[in-house]
Amino acid sequence: MTLIQSRVRNALILSLIALAGCGKEDPSKKESMSRDNASASVPHTTTPAKDGKAAPVASAPLAHTKEAGIQASKEEIAAAGIQVVTLQEREVNEQLSVTATIQANQDKLATVAPRVAGRITKVMVSLGEKVRQGQTLALVDSVEVGEAQSAYVQATSEHALAKSGMERAEKLFADQIIPQKDYLRVRADYEKAKAVLRAASEKRQILGISSNHDKTGSSVYAVSAPFTGTVIAKKAVLGELAQSDKEMFSVADLSTVWIETNLYEKDVGKVKVGADAQITTAAYPGDTFKGKITYISNTMDKESRTVRARVEVPNIDGRLKLEMFASAAIATASTSKALLLPEQAVLLIQGQPTVFIQDSDGFEPRAVELGEKLQSQVVLKSGITPGEKVVISGAYALKAKMLKSQISAD
Repeated sequence: MTLIQSRVRNALILSLIALAGCGKEDPSKKESMSRDNASASVPHTTTPAKDGKAAPVASAPLAHTKEAGIQASKEEIAAAGIQVVTLQEREVNEQLSVTATIQANQDKLATVAPRVAGRITKVMVSLGEKVRQGQTLALVDSVEVGEAQSAYVQATSEHALAKSGMERAEKLFADQIIPQKDYLRVRADYEKAKAVLRAASEKRQILGISSNHDKTGSSVYAVSAPFTGTVIAKKAVLGELAQSDKEMFSVADLSTVWIETNLYEKDVGKVKVGADAQITTAAYPGDTFKGKITYISNTMDKESRTVRARVEVPNIDGRLKLEMFASAAIATASTSKALLLPEQAVLLIQGQPTVFIQDSDGFEPRAVELGEKLQSQVVLKSGITPGEKVVISGAYALKAKMLKSQISAD
């Protein structure tokens, strides 16, 4: 056998041995593949090993647990001013809600017009200005006033002359210097002068000319405010003719206003004069104005089947404007039990009215359904049961703590 033939034979033998080895599976490799397949079927996370390298570790499913309440120490509760009360039902008067409009107090409203016709020579106040009782609003030049003033001046002069003659005649008659008939004639002239002066003075009063007006016979007189109030209407124009039947100004005392409303026939029996009422407006959504029912009409509108009613409300700060729309919540004679909370205890969380309750786990937010407002309190319709401890003060601090905790968790 040659050297080349020997090398070819050795190569064929090695090839057959390699093919035989490929047909058998290594048990150690099969076991390793089984472990890999098993580990692939289980979710796993990586944890750091002792040598600093990450090693796969299988993780178990998370169990659901009750969310823990908001925790606050005694120091935090005191610093935030958190107050908790045990909520109980209380008897409250049921309320009747009606729409209304704001009007001036008609008992303190005056239309100012001249007593006699004349030309307006001066306007001394503006619309919306506050005026005092007796303050001059405008000056009017009147022919009739001028004639009355002239007659008064003449009557005053004649009265003074007649009085002087009467005093002189009394002395002469007492001394028997003049006869009785002359004395009686002088006395008659004096009485006549007194009557003329009295008539002239009364004419001035009828025309509205004040007693302290000058006695020169001036035809200009003042139109004055009848009481302290606000000028709510002004129609006086400089140079125009003022008539006694035409309004120049309207003056109203706005320290109190009337809330005019209508009661439906079915509600008339529920409302009594003297009942408390709470007024709210769109202009001041967070404020409530307190008043009382002062009038319920004795007649019913046959078309609308309603009865007029009036609520009188103090308006010292002047925020309630005339003709403004309002809502009135009138206390009725009927009572019911309800859960009440101060308005500041209710917060908006994600657009939902929410209160905080206290239990063994701390403070927990609770969504509630609100009812009507009663003064500074609000009725809870659902969400809270009697006997639960509710936060009535310091709820904002708990809300801030809850939001901070959520942000930290995220």
